[in-house]
Amino acid sequence: MTLHLSRLSGTPLESLYYLGFNQNHVCLACGTEDGFRIFNCDPQRQTFQRDFSGGIAICEMLFRCNILALVGGGSHPAFDPNKVILWDDNQKQPIGELPFDTPIKAVKLRKDKIVVAEENQVSVYTFEKLERSHKFPTIENEMGLLALSSEEKCVLAFPHTQKGEVCIFMIDSGKTRFIQAHDSSIQCMALNSDGTRLATASKKGTLIRIFDTLDGSKLQEVRRGTEKALIYCISFNRDSSFICTSSDKGTIHIFATGGASSNRKSKLSVFGGYFKSEWSLAHFKGPQYPSVCCFGNDEDTVVVFCSNGSYYRIQFDPKRGGECKQKKFQRFIQKE
Repeated sequence: MTLHLSRLSGTPLESLYYLGFNQNHVCLACGTEDGFRIFNCDPQRQTFQRDFSGGIAICEMLFRCNILALVGGGSHPAFDPNKVILWDDNQKQPIGELPFDTPIKAVKLRKDKIVVAEENQVSVYTFEKLERSHKFPTIENEMGLLALSSEEKCVLAFPHTQKGEVCIFMIDSGKTRFIQAHDSSIQCMALNSDGTRLATASKKGTLIRIFDTLDGSKLQEVRRGTEKALIYCISFNRDSSFICTSSDKGTIHIFATGGASSNRKSKLSVFGGYFKSEWSLAHFKGPQYPSVCCFGNDEDTVVVFCSNGSYYRIQFDPKRGGECKQKKFQRFIQKE
């Protein structure tokens, strides 16, 4: 899951442009006004830093290897914002580039594919020869919504040309499926690691829906709250039995997934409709800053990286839920 801070208003650290987890949520990459930094997620520690004489708006890792996809950004970009730079940090130089006609909104990597989102299209490239194999039109996608599975089956999800609609493309088979996920525009989306589950939130930010990518069916609908919110992040855990999410309300919500979930339900659920909603199993009130979250090394932990430079490691009860316990607080980037 990624967060493009340079496209959000009111972010506290002007030098921080980008927060993004690698494919298995073991590392976090930060794009800054003068390069990029790599952090271990759990336990949190900085493992690497590369300085440039300009800004990095996108820093996409390929698991933990030395290859990264970089896009320049900020007032003095390190690279052309219309190019994806494939950077080999062992060689400390670019090993390839993909030029585009318009600014790049997002990049996703896996060992065999590179996927790039512009504002109105998504392109798929082979990693070996850097040749484009597919191109798709999208609705206006300023935030660069894009999700790509990381395991053997290659599944891609992105906003289609209609409001609230998601295109699921099975790259290996060439099959395409369209899911009308919401009535309003999509704000956030995530695939689980094997690409069998898709989670989405709209710009209303009150509901999160989970779909089966194979047949397009809605498997579950959970409620974050009743007031409109800006969803920043949705992450699945390793076996897709939980999701966690962050928003501009500052609360991290954790939901159980599956048919017999342990999420909270209203005593009036027999009346259906709103009263039938599933509410979060567990929650944690953090700072009201843009943030990304994912599950930690232990199955009952979540780690949170906030755009003010703060880091939290929290613990939840998978059966009883309730208020999470704060187990760790650190600063991964110091205030300016």
